[in-house]
Amino acid sequence: MVSIKDVARIAGVSIATVSRFINNPDQVKGSTREKVQVAISDTGYAPNTLARNFRRGKTGIVFVVLPSIGDPFFEGVMKGIMQVAEDMHLTVFIRETQFNTLTADEYSNMIFSKQADGIILLASVCPFTAPLERPEGNQQQPIVLSCESVSPELSHFPSVRIDNISAAKEVTDYLINLGHRDIGFIYGSHSSTLTLDRERGYRRAMKAAKLPVVDSWVVEGGLTLAGARKATRKLLNHSQRPTAIFCANDEMAMGTLHEIKSAKLRIPEDISVVGFDDIRYAEILDPPLTTIAQPAEEIGERTMNRLYKAIEGRDIGTEPEIVPHKLVVRRSTGPVATHNS
Repeated sequence: MVSIKDVARIAGVSIATVSRFINNPDQVKGSTREKVQVAISDTGYAPNTLARNFRRGKTGIVFVVLPSIGDPFFEGVMKGIMQVAEDMHLTVFIRETQFNTLTADEYSNMIFSKQADGIILLASVCPFTAPLERPEGNQQQPIVLSCESVSPELSHFPSVRIDNISAAKEVTDYLINLGHRDIGFIYGSHSSTLTLDRERGYRRAMKAAKLPVVDSWVVEGGLTLAGARKATRKLLNHSQRPTAIFCANDEMAMGTLHEIKSAKLRIPEDISVVGFDDIRYAEILDPPLTTIAQPAEEIGERTMNRLYKAIEGRDIGTEPEIVPHKLVVRRSTGPVATHNS
Protein backbone atom coordinates (compact mmCIF):
# COMPACT_ATOMS: atom_id res chain seq x y z
CA MET A 1 0.00 0.00 0.00
CA VAL A 2 1.42 3.38 -1.04
CA SER A 3 2.21 5.69 1.87
CA ILE A 4 2.99 9.38 2.20
CA LYS A 5 6.63 8.37 2.76
CA ASP A 6 6.70 6.76 -0.71
CA VAL A 7 5.33 9.92 -2.30
CA ALA A 8 7.92 12.07 -0.49
CA ARG A 9 10.76 9.76 -1.57
CA ILE A 10 9.71 9.71 -5.24
CA ALA A 11 9.16 13.49 -5.32
CA GLY A 12 12.47 14.12 -3.54
CA VAL A 13 10.85 16.22 -0.82
CA SER A 14 10.10 15.87 2.86
CA ILE A 15 7.00 14.20 4.28
CA ALA A 16 6.05 17.60 5.73
CA THR A 17 6.07 19.12 2.23
CA VAL A 18 3.75 16.40 0.90
CA SER A 19 1.45 16.93 3.87
CA ARG A 20 1.45 20.68 3.27
CA PHE A 21 0.65 20.08 -0.41
CA ILE A 22 -2.34 17.90 0.52
CA ASN A 23 -3.71 20.34 3.11
CA ASN A 24 -2.72 23.72 1.63
CA PRO A 25 -1.42 23.29 -1.93
CA ASP A 26 -1.06 27.03 -2.54
CA GLN A 27 1.54 27.16 0.26
CA VAL A 28 3.89 24.94 -1.75
CA LYS A 29 6.09 26.48 -4.46
CA GLY A 30 5.09 25.83 -8.06
CA SER A 31 7.97 23.54 -9.07
CA THR A 32 7.76 21.54 -5.85
CA ARG A 33 3.99 21.34 -6.10
CA GLU A 34 4.33 19.88 -9.59
CA LYS A 35 6.81 17.21 -8.38
CA VAL A 36 4.47 16.15 -5.57
CA GLN A 37 1.46 16.07 -7.87
CA VAL A 38 3.34 13.85 -10.38
CA ALA A 39 4.45 11.52 -7.58
CA ILE A 40 0.88 11.22 -6.28
CA SER A 41 -0.44 10.52 -9.78
CA ASP A 42 2.28 7.95 -10.54
CA THR A 43 1.82 6.06 -7.27
CA GLY A 44 -1.95 6.35 -7.04
CA TYR A 45 -1.60 7.59 -3.48
CA ALA A 46 -4.92 8.58 -1.89
CA PRO A 47 -4.74 10.41 1.44
CA ASN A 48 -7.02 9.17 4.22
CA THR A 49 -9.28 12.20 4.10
CA LEU A 50 -11.52 11.04 6.96
CA ALA A 51 -8.61 10.53 9.35
CA ARG A 52 -6.98 13.78 8.24
CA ASN A 53 -10.17 15.76 8.80
CA PHE A 54 -10.67 14.15 12.21
CA ARG A 55 -7.19 15.20 13.30
CA ARG A 56 -7.84 18.74 12.10
CA GLY A 57 -11.29 18.98 13.70
CA LYS A 58 -12.96 19.20 10.25
CA THR A 59 -15.90 17.38 8.69
CA GLY A 60 -14.81 17.73 5.07
CA ILE A 61 -18.39 18.80 4.27
CA VAL A 62 -19.75 22.02 2.77
CA PHE A 63 -23.44 22.98 2.68
CA VAL A 64 -24.85 24.81 -0.34
CA VAL A 65 -28.21 26.48 0.34
CA LEU A 66 -30.21 27.47 -2.74
CA PRO A 67 -33.86 28.37 -3.41
CA SER A 68 -34.47 25.91 -6.27
CA ILE A 69 -32.41 23.08 -7.72
CA GLY A 70 -34.43 23.41 -10.91
CA ASP A 71 -33.12 26.89 -11.72
CA PRO A 72 -31.00 26.34 -14.86
CA PHE A 73 -28.61 29.15 -13.94
CA PHE A 74 -27.57 27.38 -10.74
CA GLU A 75 -26.48 24.31 -12.73
CA GLY A 76 -23.38 26.12 -13.99
CA VAL A 77 -22.64 27.61 -10.58
CA MET A 78 -22.91 24.20 -8.93
CA LYS A 79 -20.58 22.72 -11.56
CA GLY A 80 -17.91 25.26 -10.61
CA ILE A 81 -18.44 24.65 -6.89
CA MET A 82 -18.23 20.88 -7.30
CA GLN A 83 -15.06 21.00 -9.40
CA VAL A 84 -13.16 23.00 -6.78
CA ALA A 85 -14.64 21.00 -3.89
CA GLU A 86 -13.42 17.77 -5.50
CA ASP A 87 -9.92 19.22 -5.88
CA MET A 88 -9.98 20.20 -2.20
CA HIS A 89 -11.34 16.76 -1.12
CA LEU A 90 -14.57 18.30 0.17
CA THR A 91 -18.06 16.80 0.00
CA VAL A 92 -20.93 19.09 -0.97
CA PHE A 93 -24.43 18.72 0.50
CA ILE A 94 -27.25 20.71 -1.12
CA ARG A 95 -30.12 22.22 0.89
CA GLU A 96 -33.04 23.43 -1.23
CA THR A 97 -35.37 25.95 0.44
CA GLN A 98 -38.00 26.18 -2.34
CA PHE A 99 -38.00 29.96 -1.71
CA ASN A 100 -39.03 29.38 1.93
CA THR A 101 -37.03 30.36 5.00
CA LEU A 102 -35.46 27.74 7.24
CA THR A 103 -36.95 27.25 10.69
CA ALA A 104 -35.00 28.24 13.79
CA ASP A 105 -34.10 24.59 14.47
CA GLU A 106 -32.90 24.01 10.92
CA TYR A 107 -30.96 27.26 11.10
CA SER A 108 -29.25 26.31 14.37
CA ASN A 109 -28.38 22.82 13.14
CA MET A 110 -26.88 24.17 9.93
CA ILE A 111 -24.94 27.08 11.38
CA PHE A 112 -23.80 25.98 14.82
CA SER A 113 -23.87 22.16 15.05
CA LYS A 114 -20.60 21.83 13.13
CA GLN A 115 -22.16 19.40 10.66
CA ALA A 116 -20.22 21.24 7.96
CA ASP A 117 -17.01 23.25 7.68
CA GLY A 118 -18.64 26.07 5.71
CA ILE A 119 -21.76 27.26 3.93
CA ILE A 120 -22.44 28.78 0.49
CA LEU A 121 -25.67 30.73 0.05
CA LEU A 122 -27.12 31.05 -3.45
CA ALA A 123 -29.85 33.52 -2.56
CA SER A 124 -30.40 37.27 -2.35
CA VAL A 125 -32.98 36.91 0.41
CA CYS A 126 -31.74 35.61 3.75
CA PRO A 127 -32.95 31.97 4.00
CA PHE A 128 -32.83 32.00 7.80
CA THR A 129 -35.66 33.15 10.06
CA ALA A 130 -33.22 33.87 12.88
CA PRO A 131 -30.52 36.53 12.56
CA LEU A 132 -27.06 35.37 11.60
CA GLU A 133 -25.50 36.25 14.92
CA ARG A 134 -23.03 34.10 16.78
CA PRO A 135 -24.38 32.91 20.16
CA GLU A 136 -21.90 33.18 23.00
CA GLY A 137 -19.62 30.17 23.14
CA ASN A 138 -20.49 28.95 19.65
CA GLN A 139 -18.32 29.28 16.59
CA GLN A 140 -20.06 29.95 13.31
CA GLN A 141 -18.80 28.26 10.15
CA PRO A 142 -17.52 30.46 7.32
CA ILE A 143 -20.27 31.68 4.99
CA VAL A 144 -19.83 32.98 1.44
CA LEU A 145 -22.62 34.32 -0.78
CA SER A 146 -22.64 33.34 -4.45
CA CYS A 147 -24.29 34.89 -7.54
CA GLU A 148 -26.66 37.34 -6.00
CA SER A 149 -26.58 40.70 -4.29
CA VAL A 150 -26.84 40.60 -0.54
CA SER A 151 -29.82 41.59 1.57
CA PRO A 152 -29.15 43.83 4.60
CA GLU A 153 -29.03 40.77 6.89
CA LEU A 154 -26.20 39.30 4.80
CA SER A 155 -24.24 42.44 3.98
CA HIS A 156 -21.40 41.58 6.39
CA PHE A 157 -20.59 38.31 4.62
CA PRO A 158 -18.21 38.00 1.64
CA SER A 159 -19.80 37.46 -1.75
CA VAL A 160 -18.92 36.63 -5.37
CA ARG A 161 -21.20 38.14 -8.02
CA ILE A 162 -21.54 40.45 -11.01
CA ASP A 163 -22.51 44.12 -10.78
CA ASN A 164 -26.26 43.75 -11.38
CA ILE A 165 -26.94 47.50 -11.54
CA SER A 166 -24.27 48.07 -14.17
CA ALA A 167 -25.36 45.06 -16.21
CA ALA A 168 -29.04 46.09 -16.18
CA LYS A 169 -28.11 49.63 -17.20
CA GLU A 170 -26.02 48.28 -20.08
CA VAL A 171 -28.81 46.15 -21.54
CA THR A 172 -31.32 48.99 -21.13
CA ASP A 173 -28.91 51.40 -22.84
CA TYR A 174 -28.67 48.90 -25.68
CA LEU A 175 -32.45 49.00 -26.17
CA ILE A 176 -32.44 52.80 -26.02
CA ASN A 177 -29.70 52.91 -28.67
CA LEU A 178 -31.95 50.79 -30.89
CA GLY A 179 -34.49 53.61 -30.73
CA HIS A 180 -36.78 52.20 -28.03
CA ARG A 181 -38.38 54.78 -25.77
CA ASP A 182 -41.24 52.73 -24.30
CA ILE A 183 -39.47 49.99 -22.36
CA GLY A 184 -41.27 47.74 -19.89
CA PHE A 185 -39.56 45.90 -17.04
CA ILE A 186 -40.60 42.58 -15.46
CA TYR A 187 -38.92 42.17 -12.09
CA GLY A 188 -38.73 39.12 -9.84
CA SER A 189 -39.84 40.22 -6.42
CA HIS A 190 -39.34 43.34 -4.34
CA SER A 191 -38.08 41.12 -1.52
CA SER A 192 -35.11 40.20 -3.73
CA THR A 193 -32.15 42.56 -3.66
CA LEU A 194 -30.98 41.04 -6.93
CA THR A 195 -34.05 42.08 -8.91
CA LEU A 196 -34.16 45.43 -7.11
CA ASP A 197 -30.61 46.07 -8.33
CA ARG A 198 -31.61 45.15 -11.87
CA GLU A 199 -34.57 47.48 -11.63
CA ARG A 200 -32.27 50.23 -10.38
CA GLY A 201 -30.04 49.73 -13.42
CA TYR A 202 -33.07 49.92 -15.73
CA ARG A 203 -34.36 53.10 -14.08
CA ARG A 204 -30.88 54.64 -14.07
CA ALA A 205 -30.56 54.15 -17.84
CA MET A 206 -34.04 55.53 -18.49
CA LYS A 207 -33.35 58.58 -16.34
CA ALA A 208 -29.99 59.23 -18.02
CA ALA A 209 -31.74 59.16 -21.40
CA LYS A 210 -34.49 61.48 -20.04
CA LEU A 211 -37.12 58.85 -20.74
CA PRO A 212 -40.16 58.38 -18.48
CA VAL A 213 -40.74 55.13 -16.58
CA VAL A 214 -44.46 54.40 -16.61
CA ASP A 215 -45.37 52.74 -13.30
CA SER A 216 -47.76 50.30 -15.00
CA TRP A 217 -44.90 49.15 -17.24
CA VAL A 218 -42.96 47.84 -14.22
CA VAL A 219 -44.61 44.51 -13.34
CA GLU A 220 -43.77 41.64 -10.99
CA GLY A 221 -43.04 38.26 -12.60
CA GLY A 222 -41.89 36.25 -9.57
CA LEU A 223 -38.82 34.94 -11.45
CA THR A 224 -41.04 32.20 -12.94
CA LEU A 225 -42.52 31.30 -16.34
CA ALA A 226 -46.09 31.56 -15.06
CA GLY A 227 -45.45 34.88 -13.36
CA ALA A 228 -43.83 36.34 -16.47
CA ARG A 229 -46.68 35.20 -18.71
CA LYS A 230 -49.19 36.97 -16.47
CA ALA A 231 -47.02 40.10 -16.32
CA THR A 232 -46.58 40.11 -20.10
CA ARG A 233 -50.33 39.93 -20.67
CA LYS A 234 -50.70 43.04 -18.51
CA LEU A 235 -48.12 44.87 -20.62
CA LEU A 236 -49.68 43.75 -23.92
CA ASN A 237 -53.14 44.87 -22.76
CA HIS A 238 -51.83 48.33 -21.85
CA SER A 239 -53.39 51.18 -23.84
CA GLN A 240 -49.87 52.03 -25.04
CA ARG A 241 -47.87 48.83 -24.99
CA PRO A 242 -44.06 48.95 -24.70
CA THR A 243 -41.93 48.42 -27.78
CA ALA A 244 -39.39 46.47 -25.69
CA ILE A 245 -39.57 44.36 -22.52
CA PHE A 246 -36.64 43.75 -20.18
CA CYS A 247 -37.06 40.61 -18.04
CA ALA A 248 -34.96 40.31 -14.88
CA ASN A 249 -34.03 36.70 -15.68
CA ASP A 250 -34.08 34.39 -18.69
CA GLU A 251 -36.78 32.09 -17.34
CA MET A 252 -39.19 35.02 -17.26
CA ALA A 253 -38.04 36.05 -20.73
CA MET A 254 -39.07 32.60 -21.99
CA GLY A 255 -42.57 33.20 -20.64
CA THR A 256 -42.64 36.65 -22.23
CA LEU A 257 -41.64 35.30 -25.65
CA HIS A 258 -44.44 32.74 -25.44
CA GLU A 259 -47.13 35.31 -24.59
CA ILE A 260 -46.03 37.74 -27.31
CA LYS A 261 -46.20 35.02 -29.95
CA SER A 262 -49.56 33.83 -28.56
CA ALA A 263 -50.84 37.38 -29.15
CA LYS A 264 -49.80 37.04 -32.83
CA LEU A 265 -47.12 39.70 -32.43
CA ARG A 266 -43.68 39.45 -34.01
CA ILE A 267 -40.36 39.42 -32.14
CA PRO A 268 -38.48 41.73 -32.56
CA GLU A 269 -40.44 43.55 -35.28
CA ASP A 270 -43.33 44.43 -32.93
CA ILE A 271 -41.68 43.97 -29.53
CA SER A 272 -38.05 43.37 -28.54
CA VAL A 273 -37.27 41.16 -25.53
CA VAL A 274 -34.15 40.91 -23.38
CA GLY A 275 -33.38 38.59 -20.49
CA PHE A 276 -30.67 38.16 -17.88
CA ASP A 277 -28.30 35.24 -17.01
CA ASP A 278 -27.73 33.55 -20.42
CA ILE A 279 -28.98 30.13 -19.31
CA ARG A 280 -28.33 27.18 -21.62
CA TYR A 281 -31.73 27.56 -23.34
CA ALA A 282 -31.23 31.21 -24.30
CA GLU A 283 -29.47 30.64 -27.61
CA ILE A 284 -31.96 28.02 -28.89
CA LEU A 285 -35.18 29.90 -28.11
CA ASP A 286 -37.30 31.17 -30.99
CA PRO A 287 -35.97 33.73 -31.55
CA PRO A 288 -32.62 33.35 -29.72
CA LEU A 289 -32.58 35.61 -26.66
CA THR A 290 -30.56 38.78 -26.16
CA THR A 291 -29.39 38.67 -22.56
CA ILE A 292 -26.70 39.42 -19.98
CA ALA A 293 -24.29 36.51 -19.56
CA GLN A 294 -23.03 35.71 -16.09
CA PRO A 295 -19.95 33.44 -15.92
CA ALA A 296 -21.77 30.84 -13.83
CA GLU A 297 -18.97 28.27 -13.53
CA GLU A 298 -16.40 30.94 -12.72
CA ILE A 299 -18.67 32.34 -10.00
CA GLY A 300 -18.98 28.86 -8.52
CA GLU A 301 -15.23 28.24 -8.66
CA ARG A 302 -14.37 31.58 -7.08
CA THR A 303 -16.97 31.10 -4.36
CA MET A 304 -15.70 27.65 -3.42
CA ASN A 305 -12.07 28.82 -3.47
CA ARG A 306 -12.93 31.74 -1.21
CA LEU A 307 -14.83 29.51 1.20
CA TYR A 308 -11.98 27.00 1.27
CA LYS A 309 -9.54 29.73 2.28
CA ALA A 310 -11.88 30.73 5.09
CA ILE A 311 -12.21 27.10 6.23
CA GLU A 312 -8.41 26.94 6.38
CA GLY A 313 -8.41 29.93 8.71
CA ARG A 314 -7.25 32.58 6.26
CA ASP A 315 -8.73 36.07 6.28
CA ILE A 316 -10.90 36.52 3.16
CA GLY A 317 -12.38 39.87 4.14
CA THR A 318 -15.99 40.91 3.56
CA GLU A 319 -15.68 42.89 0.33
CA PRO A 320 -17.70 41.51 -2.62
CA GLU A 321 -15.68 39.93 -5.41
CA ILE A 322 -17.13 41.32 -8.64
CA VAL A 323 -16.78 39.20 -11.80
CA PRO A 324 -17.36 40.60 -15.31
CA HIS A 325 -20.67 40.22 -17.17
CA LYS A 326 -21.23 40.33 -20.93
CA LEU A 327 -24.07 41.59 -23.11
CA VAL A 328 -24.94 38.85 -25.62
CA VAL A 329 -26.95 40.18 -28.58
CA ARG A 330 -29.21 37.74 -30.43
CA ARG A 331 -32.32 37.96 -32.60
CA SER A 332 -34.92 38.78 -29.92
CA THR A 333 -34.03 42.46 -30.23
CA GLY A 334 -34.08 44.92 -33.12
CA PRO A 335 -34.63 48.59 -33.96
CA VAL A 336 -37.95 50.06 -32.93
CA ALA A 337 -40.52 49.79 -35.70
CA THR A 338 -41.58 53.07 -37.32
CA HIS A 339 -45.26 52.54 -36.51
CA ASN A 340 -44.37 52.12 -32.81
CA SER A 341 -42.28 55.26 -32.57
